[in-house]
Amino acid sequence: MGQKKAAISGQLADIDLRLLRVFKTVVDSGGFSAAEISLNLANSTISNYISDLEKRLHMRLCERGRGGFSLTPSGSVVYQATQDLLGAVDQFRNQINQSHNRILGHLHLGYAEHMLGGRDSCIVAALSRFSEMAPDVKVQITTMSSDEVSSAVINKKVDIGVTVLPHEFKELNCHPLFDEQMYLYCAQGHPLFDVQDGKLKKDDLLNYKFVESPRLMPGREMHPDMRYWNKQAKAHHQEARASLVLSGHYLGILPSHVVDNWGFKQHLRPLFKSLYGYRNTFSAISRKHHNNQHIIDCFNDCLLAASEDLKNPNP
Repeated sequence: MGQKKAAISGQLADIDLRLLRVFKTVVDSGGFSAAEISLNLANSTISNYISDLEKRLHMRLCERGRGGFSLTPSGSVVYQATQDLLGAVDQFRNQINQSHNRILGHLHLGYAEHMLGGRDSCIVAALSRFSEMAPDVKVQITTMSSDEVSSAVINKKVDIGVTVLPHEFKELNCHPLFDEQMYLYCAQGHPLFDVQDGKLKKDDLLNYKFVESPRLMPGREMHPDMRYWNKQAKAHHQEARASLVLSGHYLGILPSHVVDNWGFKQHLRPLFKSLYGYRNTFSAISRKHHNNQHIIDCFNDCLLAASEDLKNPNP
């Protein structure tokens, strides 16, 4: 019988770390095509990198093809080991940086979509502060739906998220930053658009179709009446939701600053503002224990300082 091949013999080289980072990004993204933007690489190049890694490790890491992307049992083991290895590298870098009073490394931020349009958003000010404090840190920003942000932080796909939490997560630190106003809207062409407020009754809404948003999901409604609304469409991304509402066939909830900034104020009308309107609180969230903790703490300090400046502007 031949001897079993050693998957890795000798020291890990820089190329091994690069291949492992590519592999981790592919898994985090859910496949080769989905990872193209994050890696800034063509699909064929990514495929070659993964093939090189499989040859290096003498194992098949994933299935790809018409059936979609999935990890093999060996791939799952390598993915977990890669997370541990890259986390240890980050922790080593952070400790050395602190000893030299210099901040190096990377910071991956996950933002809820269209958040920068909020009048009270402190994100730009925080980025400015952080860029001055840590000019050598490589920053990556990914936008996604609100619910996707919290999942990305918990699963270590991003370091810090800024989003609206549906509930508390025991594994996350949470720092409130700013609010946004949400209203129920209808558009020109909808039967309720020209109905005067005094003649409009809340029971009238039961005769029309709604677009489901995160706060209209079962158990997460902001008002008891919302449980009985006829949700015939689903769009958890605001741009998609706005498209359905603007069609004149659906009612839906949108942030007021998005309606104003996109120039839709003349085309969309809020209904029952005091009854169904509510405010979302955006918070900065991060895992309570993270290998990239020093950089995370620095950016969180910038966020909190920028938030306080907006709440207490200088005269």
